[in-house]
Amino acid sequence: MLPCVMDYRRHAQKRLPWLAFDYLEGGAEDGLTMARNVSAYAALEFRPDVLVDVSECRLETPLLGATAAMPAAVGPTGLNGLFWPDADVHLARAAHRAGLPFVLSTASTSLLEDVRAATSGELWLQLYVQRDRRIAEHLMDRAWQNGYTVLFLTVDVPVHGNRDHDKRNGFKLPLRPSPRLLLDLAAHPGWCWRMLRHGGPQLKNLAVSSNARENITEQASALSRQMDLALSWDDVAWLRRVWRGRIVIKGIQGLADARRARARGVDGIVLSNHGGRQLESAPCPLEILPEVAAELGRSLEIMVDGGVRRGSDIAKAVALGARAVLLGRAPLYGLAGRGPAGAHEVLAILRTELENTLRLLGRSRIDALNAGAVRRR
Repeated sequence: MLPCVMDYRRHAQKRLPWLAFDYLEGGAEDGLTMARNVSAYAALEFRPDVLVDVSECRLETPLLGATAAMPAAVGPTGLNGLFWPDADVHLARAAHRAGLPFVLSTASTSLLEDVRAATSGELWLQLYVQRDRRIAEHLMDRAWQNGYTVLFLTVDVPVHGNRDHDKRNGFKLPLRPSPRLLLDLAAHPGWCWRMLRHGGPQLKNLAVSSNARENITEQASALSRQMDLALSWDDVAWLRRVWRGRIVIKGIQGLADARRARARGVDGIVLSNHGGRQLESAPCPLEILPEVAAELGRSLEIMVDGGVRRGSDIAKAVALGARAVLLGRAPLYGLAGRGPAGAHEVLAILRTELENTLRLLGRSRIDALNAGAVRRR
């Protein structure tokens, strides 16, 4: 096991071709929003209490009808098969081994049925809605029939953000050969062997529910160019008719929309700017968390994502009013850097860091954290 999450990032950078690592790590435009997601945690300092009995330390957290071993879930990330074969299966197993829920993306590269067959843990589904609503309805029905209990509707991707790194790299699937690409692939024989042995990534769930061929170009088109640009708050009622479980709106970026989500009767929200990958100069989730939690924290389960690299970051988010965080890049660093074991190791590191942080703060339970435990530098 490596010392910290960022060590796994360095391993991932070495083991992935530049095109794959840039897809994992890159943000929108100049990367300012992504950097602010991380720096917002660094801008907070703790206010510890000492001489407190911390011989026991409880991290368990009720979350959307389940119990998480700590205030976190492994969040939805797309095209994970670019980093490791059967990536979503391995991420789900790592999450459940750590006692955490796993959220499967519409853009997953493992069938939702295969993920369920691989683990009996808590599974949730993230949904993108295409113009043909029958695709989303079919996807939701498949998920419900396979025991997925919570739906995360992502609302911050009507179109893809301006991702300069993908344009510079000519990132399109299937990959187009070029001298630069061939040289880079030659420098990463392990990655090439895995891709050749298992096949390139496919958006399998989208393919099944949209009757798309096993053609990544066609599948990507169904996901991006056919997104439903008319999706509105009124469509939450449609989701309620189709989906029988809890509903979470992911991609809330201000108090006004958080209020609208509560008014529509959803069960939770995720304050998120999509990991800094969509709108450059979007609000930082951690910075808007206190005002949203102060007004709505008793009526909605509030989660945040973006920028979590330490267990101490999870503690800061909880102190400011989050029920939990969604982990995106961190477990992917582990998976890409050291395979399935790496994903498990990253989650174990975050738990150990969080437990140590809680004890050093003089708190014996995670729900004892509040705004008095942190302050801005």
